[in-house]
Amino acid sequence: MEAFSAAGVPTVLFLRPPTADWLKRFPEVRCVGLAGQSRGRSPDWMDRELPQAFASLAKLGAPILQYKVCSTFDSSPAVGSIGRAIDIGVPLMPGSWSPMVVGAPRLKRYQAFGHLFAAVDGVGYRLDRHPTMSRHPVTPMAEADLRLHLAAQTPRRSELIDMVQLRTGDAATRVQAFAGADVPVVLLDVLDEETLAAAGRLVWTQRGRGLFTASSSGLQYALAAHWRSQGLLPEQPSLPVAAPVPVIAVVSGSCSPVTAAQIAWAQGQGFHAERLNLARLLDARERGRDRTCGGRRRAGDSAGRQPAGVFGRRARRRGGAAI
Repeated sequence: MEAFSAAGVPTVLFLRPPTADWLKRFPEVRCVGLAGQSRGRSPDWMDRELPQAFASLAKLGAPILQYKVCSTFDSSPAVGSIGRAIDIGVPLMPGSWSPMVVGAPRLKRYQAFGHLFAAVDGVGYRLDRHPTMSRHPVTPMAEADLRLHLAAQTPRRSELIDMVQLRTGDAATRVQAFAGADVPVVLLDVLDEETLAAAGRLVWTQRGRGLFTASSSGLQYALAAHWRSQGLLPEQPSLPVAAPVPVIAVVSGSCSPVTAAQIAWAQGQGFHAERLNLARLLDARERGRDRTCGGRRRAGDSAGRQPAGVFGRRARRRGGAAI
């Protein structure tokens, strides 16, 4: 949703399904989001929780209902199943195909001939050889071909429109050939700005009466690129600049090496960092006590003099991978 906001599309994110009264507070909004936790949940949990969540968004009447996935496609049959989310969401929209855009060049994620790649420190890796994602502690990527990876999560048919077909103008014809009552997932290669805009154009022009899609933020980047080319969005949009404040508190739950580098940079800029004791935080007997094991006092002492930070986890390296 950040991609839409940065592109100039009025966007709002809710923590619970929005009511009509809540929506009236944002009459100008063009994109409505609902935060969730299914990425770390089981298929049974999804069966219980996602139908209502998806239905609350589908009834808003938008032409595209997106289930946001990570651009590294974090998922497995048992945890964060993207396939199960697709099977739950597809019946809520009338479309006869379900596009999937995962590549996001801005984030250094690239899909070529159905295979997903990600760059680290300027070096590109196929995802099943990526130094972090191939050894993810919960959902390690053992397969970079997203059709094969997805096939372990759903029996639904999956197809591909590759970067060559996107560039030669055959994509719309292929969508019509793939579309059917079984509503296949159709992966769209995104490798660069040209294929990004082409993917956005294809999804938008072939949306019909409405589509369900499981896609990364690459979909928003793609749609924004197409809309920009049509003069529907400003050429150089930007997020508003935040005003200075005396103290900033940051909480991080990531163990990514990128996050570790950001934490190290923050400490070098004067942030005070505390390792959050999660066992104590989750222990009911510890409620009401200092949950950062002394971090709250020290962070408070820094008010007005330096930024404060509370960090729940930092990357640990083992065997060359951050886990």
